[in-house]
Amino acid sequence: MIVFLCFSMRVLQEYPDPDSIGSTVNNAKGLDLFINIYSVSMRRLYRLCLSHALFLLISLFLGFAATTVSPATEKEILLQFKGNISNDPYNSLADWAPSSNPCNYNGVFCNPLGFVERIVLWNTSLSGVLSPALTGLRSLRILTLFGNQFTGNIPQEYAELSTLWKINLSSNALSGSIPEFIGDLQSIRFLDLSRNGYTGEIPFALFKFCYKTKFVSFSHNSLSGSIPASIANCTNLEGFDFSFNNLSGQLPSGICDVPVLEYMSLRRNVLTGSVLEEISNCQRLSFLDLGSNMFTGFAPFGILGLQNLSYFNLSHNGFQGGIPEVSTCSESLKFFDASSNELDGEIPLGITNCKSLEFIDLGFNRLNGSIPVGIANLERLLVFKLGNNSIKGTIPREFGSIEWLLLLDLHNLNLAGEIPKDISNCRFLRELDVSGNALDGEIPNTLDNLTSLEVLDLHRNQLDGGIPETLGSLSNLKLLDLSQNNLSGTIPSSLGKLSNLTFFNVSSNNLSGPIPSIPKIQAFGAAAFS
Repeated sequence: MIVFLCFSMRVLQEYPDPDSIGSTVNNAKGLDLFINIYSVSMRRLYRLCLSHALFLLISLFLGFAATTVSPATEKEILLQFKGNISNDPYNSLADWAPSSNPCNYNGVFCNPLGFVERIVLWNTSLSGVLSPALTGLRSLRILTLFGNQFTGNIPQEYAELSTLWKINLSSNALSGSIPEFIGDLQSIRFLDLSRNGYTGEIPFALFKFCYKTKFVSFSHNSLSGSIPASIANCTNLEGFDFSFNNLSGQLPSGICDVPVLEYMSLRRNVLTGSVLEEISNCQRLSFLDLGSNMFTGFAPFGILGLQNLSYFNLSHNGFQGGIPEVSTCSESLKFFDASSNELDGEIPLGITNCKSLEFIDLGFNRLNGSIPVGIANLERLLVFKLGNNSIKGTIPREFGSIEWLLLLDLHNLNLAGEIPKDISNCRFLRELDVSGNALDGEIPNTLDNLTSLEVLDLHRNQLDGGIPETLGSLSNLKLLDLSQNNLSGTIPSSLGKLSNLTFFNVSSNNLSGPIPSIPKIQAFGAAAFS
């Protein structure tokens, strides 16, 4: 308004109305005098208006500035954060001094305008509570404090940090309920509160405005209740990890309607129900871990053909039925664990098409048939576990062509025949367990090629012949169990060289002769030889 009046005065000063002037003054001198007086008055009034307008603009500017935190004030805020630290064992905040530029503080990063944008202090073992003062950092985008020992909870004042897009407070000692106000922070992309002491339920309102959220982790807490159906609101969610909690109920409907979902980990909860229909809709998954829950029904083996799938874990559930033929398999699939379920039928031959597999565990099911010979085509295989099933046949000699094999577990099956000498070609093998079968013949004397072997369990078979002297060359061996066989002859003194042995048993055989007078061997007591 003042500016408008000043503009009006300026117009009147420069363009006076001659008719109104003429009607008041009847001679030229009077007219000149009036115009001079009029001009001076208008100039003074104009300057007065300008001064008032300038004063108003300055006041508005100062009022705006008063709502903006200065870098000096941000220093005070950071020093308040430091004041809440009770222990700094690595002196991570030693350079947080009043005389220093806060942008040069360790773990503090500023934007080009000099305002704090990131606080990154990870694995520094800081103890204390989170300072509510951080809410004054109006440009803060990233708060990363994982790997410390903060206690308490996230201050309610952090609800005002609308600029935050990454919060990582994992691996601390935070407790209480997950703050519901986090759901009001509409810029959040990454939220990790894993490995803390949070209890209670995951708030439904947490996923109220999660349209920008890409990853959420609450793993390794003590959360209970169900997974909020509102998580389906997170249309840009790429992954979530709620593993190692006490979550119950079923997998929420619509979770796989999230078009970009790639990572889902729900391991070690008490979730129930069928997942086949819901998981089958997850067409972009690369990581699925449903292990150690109480899921039932048919397992979602259909997603094994997804292009990007690399990790598939359904272990320790109540899944039933067979493993269908795998016509196509992801070239990225490395980990396949369906152990400890109620699966039946044969191992599909198509599993050998999964050329990138490094880990296979189908143990503790009701599988029958034989071991597919084509397993040898899995040249990258590191672990193969099939124990506790009803598999028959023999141990395929082709296992010997899997150069990088580290663990072979075929215990408690119905295998017969001999232990193939080709196994000795697996020079990186660390564990060989073929116990609880009907294997016969002699123990291969070439097993000393397995110089990395730590576990050799051959007990409860029908092996005969003597104990090979060459076993004494397995210097890394920690467990040697040859009990419950038909072995004969004496106990080789070479076994005394096995300095790393922690378990030794050759009982229930037909061995003869004295027990070697070697302290390492005799220390296992009479039960190991009877």
